[in-house]
Amino acid sequence: MSLQLHLVTDDRLPFARTRDVVAAAVEAGVDVVQLRVKGGTARDLLAQTVALSAVVAGRATFVVDDRVDIVLAARGTGVRVDGVHLGQSDLPPDAARRLLGAESVIGWTANTPAHLGAAAAFPPGTLDYLGVGVIRPTSTKPDHPPALGVDGFARLAAATPLPCVAIGGIGLSDVAPLRAAGAAGVAVVSLLSAADDPAVVARELRRIADAAPVEVGR
Repeated sequence: MSLQLHLVTDDRLPFARTRDVVAAAVEAGVDVVQLRVKGGTARDLLAQTVALSAVVAGRATFVVDDRVDIVLAARGTGVRVDGVHLGQSDLPPDAARRLLGAESVIGWTANTPAHLGAAAAFPPGTLDYLGVGVIRPTSTKPDHPPALGVDGFARLAAATPLPCVAIGGIGLSDVAPLRAAGAAGVAVVSLLSAADDPAVVARELRRIADAAPVEVGR
């Protein structure tokens, strides 16, 4: 599974706009789409999961933020959802692994050495990647921890064997430095969701990511 480029959806947008952004990103070759919705009902989130699964159509890895129950519900109706991204206050990753199975993708948010220690304590195979951030201040997560910057990210990424995906306030100019700092990939929200033409930005993001040197595990 490639982790180079993640699109995390912005629940401040109308869902029709989100669907268009996801379609453009997948067409441009984004590797992972994460549906992130912090409010609303479970019924609405399930409907959005079903709709975006159809847009992604197996062309990228599709995961849902936080909600293992939604992943299971969607799968129960035959909808493809590849896994879940969990935060520190969500269901523990080892419990999610037992529920979702060995083939599912499970990511976990980590932004401190203590989080890396907790990740290391899980049985091998529990986690597929860590989401590490925020890199820069971002309006999409107003309660975010202090920004790490590229150097702070590099220190955390070097301290774990798990692939680390950088997230939080990332711009086009950050992609190559983050890859050089050990990022297995980058995750963006506003860079695509707030773009006037997300297709153009997604193609440029793909171009830069493909050209960036790969220094994972340095």
